[in-house]
Amino acid sequence: MSIVHENGVATRQIHAPRTTEQLMATATAAHEMGCGSRSARGHGYEMRGASYVPVSRLHEGRFGRMFRLTPFVPSDARIAEIAATIPENATGPTPELDNPTIPAGYTYLGQFIDHDLTFDPASSLERQNDPDALTNFRSPRFDLDCVYGRGPVDDPFLYDRTADGQKMLIGRHDDEDDLPRNVQDTALIGDPRNDENIFVSQLQLTMLKFHNAVVDAVSGDPSMRRGSETLFDAAQRVVRWHYQWLVIHDFLRRTVGEEMLADVLDEDGPVPRVDRRFYDWRNEPFMPVEFSVAAYRFGHSQIRGRYRLNTLVGPLPTFLPDPVAAQPLGHFGGFRILPPFWTIEWGRFFEVQGAGSADLQLSRRIDTRLADPLKALPPEIGGARPSLIDRNLTRGARMLLPSGQDVAGRMGADVLTDDELGLPGGGPAPLWFYILREAEVRADGEHLGEVGGRIVAEVFLGLMEADPSSYLRNEPDWRPFLPSATPGDFAMPDLIAFAGHGLGVTDLPGRPPAPGG
Repeated sequence: MSIVHENGVATRQIHAPRTTEQLMATATAAHEMGCGSRSARGHGYEMRGASYVPVSRLHEGRFGRMFRLTPFVPSDARIAEIAATIPENATGPTPELDNPTIPAGYTYLGQFIDHDLTFDPASSLERQNDPDALTNFRSPRFDLDCVYGRGPVDDPFLYDRTADGQKMLIGRHDDEDDLPRNVQDTALIGDPRNDENIFVSQLQLTMLKFHNAVVDAVSGDPSMRRGSETLFDAAQRVVRWHYQWLVIHDFLRRTVGEEMLADVLDEDGPVPRVDRRFYDWRNEPFMPVEFSVAAYRFGHSQIRGRYRLNTLVGPLPTFLPDPVAAQPLGHFGGFRILPPFWTIEWGRFFEVQGAGSADLQLSRRIDTRLADPLKALPPEIGGARPSLIDRNLTRGARMLLPSGQDVAGRMGADVLTDDELGLPGGGPAPLWFYILREAEVRADGEHLGEVGGRIVAEVFLGLMEADPSSYLRNEPDWRPFLPSATPGDFAMPDLIAFAGHGLGVTDLPGRPPAPGG
Protein backbone atom coordinates (compact mmCIF):
# COMPACT_ATOMS: atom_id res chain seq x y z
CA MET A 1 0.00 0.00 0.00
CA SER A 2 1.27 3.49 -0.78
CA ILE A 3 0.07 7.08 -0.45
CA VAL A 4 -0.79 9.09 -3.55
CA HIS A 5 -1.35 12.85 -3.23
CA GLU A 6 -4.18 14.35 -5.32
CA ASN A 7 -4.59 18.09 -5.02
CA GLY A 8 -2.96 18.00 -1.61
CA VAL A 9 -5.17 15.17 -0.37
CA ALA A 10 -3.53 11.90 0.65
CA THR A 11 -5.20 8.89 -0.95
CA ARG A 12 -4.48 5.23 -0.32
CA GLN A 13 -3.20 3.17 -3.25
CA ILE A 14 -3.71 -0.59 -2.99
CA HIS A 15 -1.06 -2.92 -4.41
CA ALA A 16 -1.39 -6.52 -5.56
CA PRO A 17 -2.44 -8.98 -4.41
CA ARG A 18 -5.78 -8.27 -2.77
CA THR A 19 -6.77 -10.01 0.42
CA THR A 20 -10.04 -11.86 0.89
CA GLU A 21 -11.32 -8.85 2.83
CA GLN A 22 -10.48 -6.54 -0.07
CA LEU A 23 -12.21 -8.85 -2.52
CA MET A 24 -15.31 -8.88 -0.36
CA ALA A 25 -15.20 -5.08 -0.05
CA THR A 26 -15.07 -4.85 -3.82
CA ALA A 27 -18.06 -7.17 -4.11
CA THR A 28 -19.97 -5.11 -1.55
CA ALA A 29 -19.20 -1.91 -3.44
CA ALA A 30 -20.35 -3.54 -6.65
CA HIS A 31 -23.71 -4.36 -5.11
CA GLU A 32 -23.99 -0.79 -3.87
CA MET A 33 -23.65 0.30 -7.51
CA GLY A 34 -26.52 -1.92 -8.52
CA CYS A 35 -24.27 -4.68 -9.85
CA GLY A 36 -25.63 -8.16 -9.50
CA SER A 37 -29.15 -6.86 -9.20
CA ARG A 38 -31.45 -8.16 -11.91
CA SER A 39 -33.80 -5.22 -11.49
CA ALA A 40 -31.27 -3.02 -13.29
CA ARG A 41 -31.13 -4.97 -16.52
CA GLY A 42 -28.96 -2.64 -18.54
CA HIS A 43 -25.90 -0.59 -17.58
CA GLY A 44 -26.71 -1.23 -13.93
CA TYR A 45 -25.97 -4.94 -14.22
CA GLU A 46 -22.39 -6.16 -14.11
CA MET A 47 -21.60 -9.59 -15.52
CA ARG A 48 -21.37 -12.22 -12.82
CA GLY A 49 -17.77 -12.81 -11.77
CA ALA A 50 -16.44 -9.43 -12.84
CA SER A 51 -16.22 -8.21 -9.26
CA TYR A 52 -13.85 -10.97 -8.19
CA VAL A 53 -10.99 -10.60 -10.68
CA PRO A 54 -7.57 -10.87 -9.01
CA VAL A 55 -4.99 -8.13 -9.43
CA SER A 56 -2.51 -10.49 -11.08
CA ARG A 57 -3.06 -11.80 -14.59
CA LEU A 58 -5.61 -14.58 -14.75
CA HIS A 59 -4.84 -17.13 -17.47
CA GLU A 60 -8.20 -18.85 -17.61
CA GLY A 61 -11.83 -18.27 -16.75
CA ARG A 62 -14.36 -15.63 -17.62
CA PHE A 63 -12.55 -12.42 -16.61
CA GLY A 64 -8.87 -11.52 -16.28
CA ARG A 65 -6.30 -8.78 -16.80
CA MET A 66 -4.11 -7.83 -19.74
CA PHE A 67 -1.60 -5.94 -17.57
CA ARG A 68 -0.09 -6.50 -14.14
CA LEU A 69 0.29 -2.90 -13.07
CA THR A 70 -0.20 -0.95 -9.85
CA PRO A 71 -3.90 -0.09 -9.45
CA PHE A 72 -5.02 3.51 -9.44
CA VAL A 73 -7.80 4.00 -6.88
CA PRO A 74 -9.01 7.61 -6.85
CA SER A 75 -11.00 8.78 -3.87
CA ASP A 76 -14.74 9.35 -4.12
CA ALA A 77 -14.07 13.08 -4.03
CA ARG A 78 -11.64 12.80 -6.94
CA ILE A 79 -14.13 10.71 -8.91
CA ALA A 80 -16.78 13.38 -8.37
CA GLU A 81 -14.32 16.07 -9.48
CA ILE A 82 -13.51 14.24 -12.71
CA ALA A 83 -17.15 13.34 -13.34
CA ALA A 84 -18.11 17.02 -13.17
CA THR A 85 -15.95 17.71 -16.26
CA ILE A 86 -17.58 15.08 -18.49
CA PRO A 87 -21.23 16.01 -19.28
CA GLU A 88 -21.87 17.88 -22.54
CA ASN A 89 -24.14 20.44 -20.83
CA ALA A 90 -25.60 21.14 -24.27
CA THR A 91 -28.32 23.78 -24.54
CA GLY A 92 -28.91 23.64 -28.30
CA PRO A 93 -27.66 22.07 -31.56
CA THR A 94 -23.99 21.04 -31.35
CA PRO A 95 -22.95 19.80 -34.81
CA GLU A 96 -19.30 20.36 -33.89
CA LEU A 97 -19.56 17.30 -31.61
CA ASP A 98 -20.70 15.02 -34.46
CA ASN A 99 -18.34 12.35 -35.83
CA PRO A 100 -18.32 12.61 -39.65
CA THR A 101 -16.95 9.07 -40.09
CA ILE A 102 -19.34 7.01 -37.91
CA PRO A 103 -23.15 7.13 -38.38
CA ALA A 104 -25.28 6.95 -35.25
CA GLY A 105 -26.34 3.34 -35.72
CA TYR A 106 -22.84 2.03 -34.99
CA THR A 107 -23.20 3.22 -31.39
CA TYR A 108 -25.94 0.65 -30.84
CA LEU A 109 -24.31 -1.98 -33.04
CA GLY A 110 -21.44 -1.71 -30.56
CA GLN A 111 -23.86 -2.30 -27.69
CA PHE A 112 -25.32 -5.31 -29.49
CA ILE A 113 -21.82 -6.73 -30.04
CA ASP A 114 -21.00 -6.22 -26.37
CA HIS A 115 -24.06 -8.20 -25.35
CA ASP A 116 -23.05 -10.97 -27.75
CA LEU A 117 -19.60 -11.22 -26.14
CA THR A 118 -20.85 -11.14 -22.55
CA PHE A 119 -23.91 -13.38 -22.88
CA ASP A 120 -24.14 -15.78 -19.93
CA PRO A 121 -26.35 -18.86 -20.52
CA ALA A 122 -25.43 -20.52 -17.20
CA SER A 123 -28.20 -22.29 -15.36
CA SER A 124 -29.26 -21.42 -11.82
CA LEU A 125 -27.60 -24.62 -10.57
CA GLU A 126 -24.29 -23.57 -12.14
CA ARG A 127 -24.67 -20.14 -10.57
CA GLN A 128 -24.98 -21.74 -7.14
CA ASN A 129 -22.05 -24.09 -7.70
CA ASP A 130 -19.71 -21.38 -9.02
CA PRO A 131 -20.71 -18.07 -7.42
CA ASP A 132 -17.48 -16.32 -8.40
CA ALA A 133 -17.87 -17.37 -12.04
CA LEU A 134 -14.11 -17.40 -12.55
CA THR A 135 -13.86 -20.83 -14.15
CA ASN A 136 -15.89 -23.50 -15.95
CA PHE A 137 -17.71 -21.04 -18.23
CA ARG A 138 -17.41 -20.88 -21.99
CA SER A 139 -15.12 -18.34 -23.61
CA PRO A 140 -16.64 -15.14 -24.98
CA ARG A 141 -17.34 -15.47 -28.72
CA PHE A 142 -18.94 -13.64 -31.61
CA ASP A 143 -21.51 -16.39 -32.07
CA LEU A 144 -24.84 -14.54 -31.69
CA ASP A 145 -25.93 -16.45 -28.60
CA CYS A 146 -27.96 -13.35 -27.82
CA VAL A 147 -30.00 -14.22 -30.92
CA TYR A 148 -29.96 -18.03 -30.93
CA GLY A 149 -29.94 -18.68 -27.20
CA ARG A 150 -29.18 -22.37 -26.73
CA GLY A 151 -30.83 -23.36 -30.00
CA PRO A 152 -34.27 -24.55 -31.10
CA VAL A 153 -34.21 -27.67 -28.92
CA ASP A 154 -33.30 -26.05 -25.59
CA ASP A 155 -34.94 -22.65 -26.19
CA PRO A 156 -37.93 -23.46 -28.43
CA PHE A 157 -39.79 -20.30 -27.36
CA LEU A 158 -37.36 -18.27 -29.52
CA TYR A 159 -38.30 -20.13 -32.70
CA ASP A 160 -41.24 -20.18 -35.11
CA ARG A 161 -43.10 -23.49 -34.94
CA THR A 162 -44.89 -22.73 -38.23
CA ALA A 163 -41.46 -22.90 -39.90
CA ASP A 164 -40.54 -26.17 -38.16
CA GLY A 165 -38.26 -24.28 -35.78
CA GLN A 166 -35.90 -23.25 -38.59
CA LYS A 167 -36.73 -19.54 -38.32
CA MET A 168 -36.72 -17.08 -35.45
CA LEU A 169 -40.07 -16.04 -33.99
CA ILE A 170 -41.18 -12.49 -34.90
CA GLY A 171 -43.78 -10.59 -32.91
CA ARG A 172 -46.47 -8.41 -34.45
CA HIS A 173 -49.02 -5.92 -33.13
CA ASP A 174 -50.54 -2.63 -34.28
CA ASP A 175 -49.62 -3.55 -37.88
CA GLU A 176 -45.93 -3.46 -36.97
CA ASP A 177 -43.29 -6.12 -36.38
CA ASP A 178 -41.74 -6.21 -32.92
CA LEU A 179 -39.71 -8.57 -30.80
CA PRO A 180 -41.78 -11.55 -29.72
CA ARG A 181 -43.21 -10.89 -26.27
CA ASN A 182 -45.18 -12.70 -23.59
CA VAL A 183 -48.52 -11.52 -22.22
CA GLN A 184 -46.70 -9.07 -19.92
CA ASP A 185 -44.79 -7.56 -22.88
CA THR A 186 -41.44 -9.00 -21.81
CA ALA A 187 -39.30 -9.71 -24.86
CA LEU A 188 -38.72 -13.40 -25.65
CA ILE A 189 -35.11 -13.11 -26.81
CA GLY A 190 -31.80 -14.78 -26.07
CA ASP A 191 -30.50 -11.82 -24.05
CA PRO A 192 -32.95 -9.53 -22.20
CA ARG A 193 -30.46 -6.64 -22.39
CA ASN A 194 -31.25 -6.32 -26.09
CA ASP A 195 -34.56 -4.73 -25.18
CA GLU A 196 -32.87 -1.99 -23.12
CA ASN A 197 -33.62 0.77 -25.63
CA ILE A 198 -35.55 1.10 -28.88
CA PHE A 199 -32.41 1.15 -31.04
CA VAL A 200 -30.84 -2.07 -29.77
CA SER A 201 -34.24 -3.81 -29.73
CA GLN A 202 -34.72 -2.87 -33.38
CA LEU A 203 -31.22 -4.23 -34.09
CA GLN A 204 -32.21 -7.48 -32.38
CA LEU A 205 -35.33 -7.63 -34.54
CA THR A 206 -33.24 -6.95 -37.64
CA MET A 207 -30.91 -9.83 -36.74
CA LEU A 208 -33.90 -12.15 -36.29
CA LYS A 209 -35.13 -11.19 -39.75
CA PHE A 210 -31.62 -11.55 -41.19
CA HIS A 211 -31.52 -15.16 -40.02
CA ASN A 212 -34.95 -15.81 -41.50
CA ALA A 213 -33.91 -14.32 -44.83
CA VAL A 214 -30.77 -16.48 -44.86
CA VAL A 215 -32.90 -19.57 -44.16
CA ASP A 216 -34.89 -18.75 -47.29
CA ALA A 217 -31.67 -18.26 -49.27
CA VAL A 218 -30.14 -21.55 -48.10
CA SER A 219 -33.41 -23.38 -48.74
CA GLY A 220 -33.33 -22.17 -52.35
CA ASP A 221 -29.65 -22.95 -52.87
CA PRO A 222 -28.54 -26.35 -51.52
CA SER A 223 -24.92 -25.54 -52.46
CA MET A 224 -24.77 -23.30 -49.38
CA ARG A 225 -24.88 -26.38 -47.15
CA ARG A 226 -21.70 -28.22 -46.21
CA GLY A 227 -21.43 -31.92 -45.48
CA SER A 228 -24.30 -33.09 -43.31
CA GLU A 229 -25.43 -29.63 -42.24
CA THR A 230 -29.15 -29.21 -41.63
CA LEU A 231 -30.96 -26.21 -43.05
CA PHE A 232 -30.75 -24.50 -39.68
CA ASP A 233 -27.06 -25.32 -39.18
CA ALA A 234 -26.12 -23.96 -42.59
CA ALA A 235 -28.16 -20.78 -42.14
CA GLN A 236 -26.70 -20.21 -38.69
CA ARG A 237 -23.13 -20.56 -40.02
CA VAL A 238 -23.80 -18.19 -42.92
CA VAL A 239 -25.36 -15.64 -40.55
CA ARG A 240 -22.54 -15.89 -38.02
CA TRP A 241 -19.72 -15.64 -40.55
CA HIS A 242 -21.21 -12.63 -42.34
CA TYR A 243 -21.78 -11.00 -38.94
CA GLN A 244 -18.20 -11.74 -37.87
CA TRP A 245 -16.88 -10.27 -41.10
CA LEU A 246 -18.74 -6.99 -40.62
CA VAL A 247 -17.69 -6.85 -36.95
CA ILE A 248 -14.06 -6.75 -38.11
CA HIS A 249 -14.19 -4.98 -41.47
CA ASP A 250 -16.98 -2.49 -40.78
CA PHE A 251 -17.42 -1.87 -37.05
CA LEU A 252 -13.84 -2.45 -35.85
CA ARG A 253 -12.30 -0.60 -38.79
CA ARG A 254 -14.37 2.49 -38.02
CA THR A 255 -13.74 2.18 -34.28
CA VAL A 256 -9.94 1.80 -34.17
CA GLY A 257 -9.00 3.32 -37.53
CA GLU A 258 -7.46 1.84 -40.67
CA GLU A 259 -3.87 2.04 -39.40
CA MET A 260 -4.49 0.21 -36.11
CA LEU A 261 -6.60 -2.50 -37.75
CA ALA A 262 -3.87 -3.14 -40.33
CA ASP A 263 -1.27 -3.28 -37.53
CA VAL A 264 -3.17 -5.98 -35.62
CA LEU A 265 -4.70 -7.83 -38.61
CA ASP A 266 -2.32 -8.45 -41.51
CA GLU A 267 -4.39 -9.40 -44.57
CA ASP A 268 -1.64 -9.01 -47.18
CA GLY A 269 -0.71 -12.69 -47.24
CA PRO A 270 -2.69 -15.72 -48.42
CA VAL A 271 -4.49 -15.90 -45.07
CA PRO A 272 -5.01 -13.20 -42.42
CA ARG A 273 -2.56 -13.10 -39.50
CA VAL A 274 -3.38 -11.61 -36.09
CA ASP A 275 -0.57 -9.85 -34.19
CA ARG A 276 -1.44 -9.73 -30.49
CA ARG A 277 1.18 -8.07 -28.29
CA PHE A 278 -0.65 -7.68 -25.00
CA TYR A 279 -3.78 -9.88 -24.98
CA ASP A 280 -2.69 -13.43 -24.22
CA TRP A 281 -4.02 -16.46 -22.37
CA ARG A 282 -2.87 -19.88 -21.27
CA ASN A 283 -5.78 -22.24 -21.99
CA GLU A 284 -8.92 -20.33 -22.99
CA PRO A 285 -9.47 -16.65 -23.82
CA PHE A 286 -10.85 -14.48 -21.04
CA MET A 287 -12.55 -11.09 -21.00
CA PRO A 288 -9.98 -8.50 -19.89
CA VAL A 289 -11.31 -5.97 -17.40
CA GLU A 290 -9.20 -3.28 -19.12
CA PHE A 291 -11.46 -3.93 -22.12
CA SER A 292 -14.84 -4.45 -20.47
CA VAL A 293 -14.57 -1.78 -17.76
CA ALA A 294 -12.62 0.88 -19.66
CA ALA A 295 -11.71 0.59 -23.34
CA TYR A 296 -14.99 -0.76 -24.69
CA ARG A 297 -16.99 1.85 -22.80
CA PHE A 298 -15.91 4.38 -25.42
CA GLY A 299 -19.35 3.92 -26.98
CA HIS A 300 -20.96 5.86 -24.14
CA SER A 301 -19.39 9.03 -25.51
CA GLN A 302 -20.89 8.32 -28.96
CA ILE A 303 -24.48 8.47 -27.72
CA ARG A 304 -26.46 11.48 -28.88
CA GLY A 305 -28.71 13.28 -26.44
CA ARG A 306 -31.61 13.19 -28.92
CA TYR A 307 -32.54 11.18 -32.04
CA ARG A 308 -35.16 11.17 -34.73
CA LEU A 309 -36.42 7.59 -34.99
CA ASN A 310 -38.47 7.90 -38.18
CA THR A 311 -40.63 10.30 -40.17
CA LEU A 312 -43.08 10.67 -37.27
CA VAL A 313 -41.11 10.17 -34.08
CA GLY A 314 -38.50 12.56 -32.71
CA PRO A 315 -36.31 14.24 -32.00
CA LEU A 316 -36.65 12.77 -28.52
CA PRO A 317 -34.14 12.29 -25.69
CA THR A 318 -32.41 8.94 -25.51
CA PHE A 319 -33.48 8.49 -21.88
CA LEU A 320 -35.41 10.36 -19.21
CA PRO A 321 -34.61 9.99 -15.50
CA ASP A 322 -38.13 8.83 -14.65
CA PRO A 323 -39.29 5.21 -14.99
CA VAL A 324 -39.84 4.19 -18.61
CA ALA A 325 -43.60 3.89 -18.14
CA ALA A 326 -43.96 7.46 -16.82
CA GLN A 327 -43.64 9.04 -20.29
CA PRO A 328 -43.70 6.13 -22.76
CA LEU A 329 -43.75 8.37 -25.84
CA GLY A 330 -41.21 10.88 -24.57
CA HIS A 331 -37.94 8.93 -24.86
CA PHE A 332 -36.30 5.84 -26.39
CA GLY A 333 -35.97 3.70 -23.27
CA GLY A 334 -36.92 0.06 -23.67
CA PHE A 335 -38.19 -2.99 -21.79
CA ARG A 336 -41.67 -2.43 -23.25
CA ILE A 337 -43.82 -3.18 -26.26
CA LEU A 338 -42.95 -1.12 -29.34
CA PRO A 339 -45.37 1.84 -29.51
CA PRO A 340 -47.44 2.17 -32.71
CA PHE A 341 -45.60 3.88 -35.58
CA TRP A 342 -42.24 3.42 -33.85
CA THR A 343 -40.58 1.11 -36.40
CA ILE A 344 -37.13 2.52 -37.04
CA GLU A 345 -36.04 4.00 -40.37
CA TRP A 346 -32.52 2.61 -40.60
CA GLY A 347 -31.57 5.10 -43.31
CA ARG A 348 -31.35 7.67 -40.51
CA PHE A 349 -28.75 5.57 -38.66
CA PHE A 350 -26.71 3.68 -41.28
CA GLU A 351 -25.61 4.42 -44.82
CA VAL A 352 -28.36 2.27 -46.34
CA GLN A 353 -30.84 3.32 -49.00
CA GLY A 354 -34.31 3.65 -47.55
CA ALA A 355 -36.65 6.02 -45.79
CA GLY A 356 -34.79 8.84 -44.07
CA SER A 357 -31.44 8.19 -45.79
CA ALA A 358 -31.23 11.88 -46.76
CA ASP A 359 -31.22 12.75 -43.04
CA LEU A 360 -28.46 10.48 -41.75
CA GLN A 361 -27.67 11.11 -38.08
CA LEU A 362 -24.07 10.85 -36.91
CA SER A 363 -22.62 9.49 -33.70
CA ARG A 364 -20.88 11.85 -31.32
CA ARG A 365 -17.10 12.10 -31.44
CA ILE A 366 -15.21 9.84 -29.04
CA ASP A 367 -14.20 12.30 -26.36
CA THR A 368 -14.61 13.20 -22.70
CA ARG A 369 -18.09 14.66 -23.15
CA LEU A 370 -21.11 12.44 -22.54
CA ALA A 371 -24.67 13.33 -23.51
CA ASP A 372 -26.67 14.88 -20.71
CA PRO A 373 -29.31 12.09 -20.45
CA LEU A 374 -26.53 9.75 -19.28
CA LYS A 375 -26.21 11.77 -16.08
CA ALA A 376 -29.56 10.39 -14.88
CA LEU A 377 -30.56 7.02 -16.33
CA PRO A 378 -34.05 5.59 -15.67
CA PRO A 379 -34.21 3.17 -12.75
CA GLU A 380 -34.76 0.17 -15.06
CA ILE A 381 -31.26 0.77 -16.43
CA GLY A 382 -29.30 2.73 -13.85
CA GLY A 383 -30.50 1.02 -10.71
CA ALA A 384 -29.44 2.78 -7.50
CA ARG A 385 -26.62 4.67 -9.23
CA PRO A 386 -28.25 6.59 -12.09
CA SER A 387 -25.22 8.52 -13.42
CA LEU A 388 -23.44 6.47 -16.07
CA ILE A 389 -20.44 8.78 -15.74
CA ASP A 390 -20.13 8.18 -12.00
CA ARG A 391 -20.79 4.48 -12.52
CA ASN A 392 -17.99 4.07 -15.08
CA LEU A 393 -15.41 5.93 -12.99
CA THR A 394 -16.38 4.17 -9.78
CA ARG A 395 -16.40 0.76 -11.40
CA GLY A 396 -12.87 1.31 -12.72
CA ALA A 397 -11.72 2.17 -9.21
CA ARG A 398 -13.51 -0.81 -7.65
CA MET A 399 -11.94 -3.11 -10.24
CA LEU A 400 -8.50 -1.73 -9.35
CA LEU A 401 -7.63 -0.73 -12.90
CA PRO A 402 -4.26 0.95 -13.46
CA SER A 403 -4.06 4.55 -14.56
CA GLY A 404 -4.19 5.41 -18.24
CA GLN A 405 -0.63 6.76 -18.11
CA ASP A 406 0.68 3.46 -16.69
CA VAL A 407 -1.07 1.40 -19.34
CA ALA A 408 0.18 3.70 -22.11
CA GLY A 409 3.72 3.45 -20.75
CA ARG A 410 3.51 -0.35 -20.55
CA MET A 411 2.33 -0.45 -24.18
CA GLY A 412 5.10 1.84 -25.34
CA ALA A 413 2.57 4.42 -26.52
CA ASP A 414 3.09 8.17 -26.54
CA VAL A 415 1.77 9.10 -23.07
CA LEU A 416 -0.59 12.07 -22.86
CA THR A 417 0.72 15.02 -20.86
CA ASP A 418 -1.18 16.64 -18.01
CA ASP A 419 -2.00 19.54 -20.32
CA GLU A 420 -3.40 17.17 -22.93
CA LEU A 421 -5.48 15.31 -20.34
CA GLY A 422 -6.86 18.52 -18.89
CA LEU A 423 -7.77 17.02 -15.53
CA PRO A 424 -8.26 19.41 -12.61
CA GLY A 425 -4.94 19.48 -10.78
CA GLY A 426 -3.31 16.99 -13.16
CA GLY A 427 -2.10 13.59 -11.93
CA PRO A 428 -3.11 10.02 -12.82
CA ALA A 429 -6.13 9.57 -15.06
CA PRO A 430 -8.70 6.74 -14.77
CA LEU A 431 -8.18 4.38 -17.70
CA TRP A 432 -11.65 5.01 -19.13
CA PHE A 433 -11.17 8.78 -19.06
CA TYR A 434 -7.67 8.46 -20.52
CA ILE A 435 -8.89 6.39 -23.47
CA LEU A 436 -11.64 8.89 -24.27
CA ARG A 437 -9.25 11.83 -24.01
CA GLU A 438 -6.61 10.05 -26.10
CA ALA A 439 -9.15 9.59 -28.92
CA GLU A 440 -10.11 13.26 -28.67
CA VAL A 441 -6.54 14.60 -28.68
CA ARG A 442 -4.82 12.15 -31.02
CA ALA A 443 -7.62 11.24 -33.48
CA ASP A 444 -9.93 14.27 -33.31
CA GLY A 445 -12.55 11.96 -31.80
CA GLU A 446 -13.09 10.11 -35.08
CA HIS A 447 -11.74 6.79 -33.74
CA LEU A 448 -9.87 5.43 -30.73
CA GLY A 449 -6.25 6.33 -30.10
CA GLU A 450 -3.27 4.01 -29.71
CA VAL A 451 -4.05 2.65 -26.23
CA GLY A 452 -7.81 2.24 -26.58
CA GLY A 453 -7.60 1.12 -30.20
CA ARG A 454 -5.04 -1.60 -29.57
CA ILE A 455 -6.90 -2.99 -26.55
CA VAL A 456 -10.17 -3.20 -28.49
CA ALA A 457 -8.56 -4.55 -31.68
CA GLU A 458 -6.51 -7.21 -29.92
CA VAL A 459 -9.46 -8.44 -27.85
CA PHE A 460 -11.84 -8.55 -30.82
CA LEU A 461 -9.39 -10.31 -33.12
CA GLY A 462 -7.99 -12.53 -30.37
CA LEU A 463 -11.45 -13.83 -29.50
CA MET A 464 -12.25 -14.34 -33.17
CA GLU A 465 -8.94 -16.11 -33.79
CA ALA A 466 -9.45 -18.45 -30.82
CA ASP A 467 -13.01 -19.49 -31.70
CA PRO A 468 -12.80 -22.81 -33.58
CA SER A 469 -16.17 -22.17 -35.23
CA SER A 470 -15.36 -18.65 -36.49
CA TYR A 471 -14.48 -18.03 -40.10
CA LEU A 472 -11.11 -16.56 -39.06
CA ARG A 473 -10.10 -19.80 -37.33
CA ASN A 474 -12.05 -22.32 -39.38
CA GLU A 475 -11.62 -20.90 -42.88
CA PRO A 476 -9.46 -17.75 -42.76
CA ASP A 477 -9.54 -17.16 -46.53
CA TRP A 478 -13.37 -17.14 -46.57
CA ARG A 479 -15.11 -14.16 -48.12
CA PRO A 480 -18.75 -12.99 -47.82
CA PHE A 481 -21.02 -13.99 -50.68
CA LEU A 482 -24.41 -12.54 -49.78
CA PRO A 483 -25.51 -9.50 -51.86
CA SER A 484 -23.62 -6.36 -50.94
CA ALA A 485 -22.76 -2.93 -52.29
CA THR A 486 -19.15 -4.13 -52.67
CA PRO A 487 -18.78 -7.74 -53.88
CA GLY A 488 -16.60 -9.77 -51.53
CA ASP A 489 -17.32 -7.41 -48.64
CA PHE A 490 -20.26 -7.20 -46.22
CA ALA A 491 -21.14 -4.26 -43.98
CA MET A 492 -24.01 -3.42 -41.67
CA PRO A 493 -25.97 -1.58 -44.42
CA ASP A 494 -25.78 -4.78 -46.51
CA LEU A 495 -27.15 -6.84 -43.61
CA ILE A 496 -30.04 -4.41 -43.13
CA ALA A 497 -30.85 -4.44 -46.85
CA PHE A 498 -30.85 -8.25 -46.92
CA ALA A 499 -32.99 -8.51 -43.78
CA GLY A 500 -35.44 -5.96 -45.19
CA HIS A 501 -36.34 -4.35 -41.88
CA GLY A 502 -36.56 -0.60 -41.30
CA LEU A 503 -36.33 0.44 -44.96
CA GLY A 504 -39.87 1.72 -45.56
CA VAL A 505 -41.43 4.98 -44.48
CA THR A 506 -43.12 4.92 -41.08
CA ASP A 507 -46.02 7.32 -41.45
CA LEU A 508 -49.70 7.85 -40.74
CA PRO A 509 -52.06 6.62 -43.47
CA GLY A 510 -53.12 9.47 -45.73
CA ARG A 511 -50.80 12.05 -44.19
CA PRO A 512 -48.93 14.26 -46.70
CA PRO A 513 -45.18 13.58 -46.79
CA ALA A 514 -43.18 15.75 -44.38
CA PRO A 515 -40.68 18.14 -46.04
CA GLY A 516 -37.21 16.62 -46.13
CA GLY A 517 -38.44 13.11 -45.15
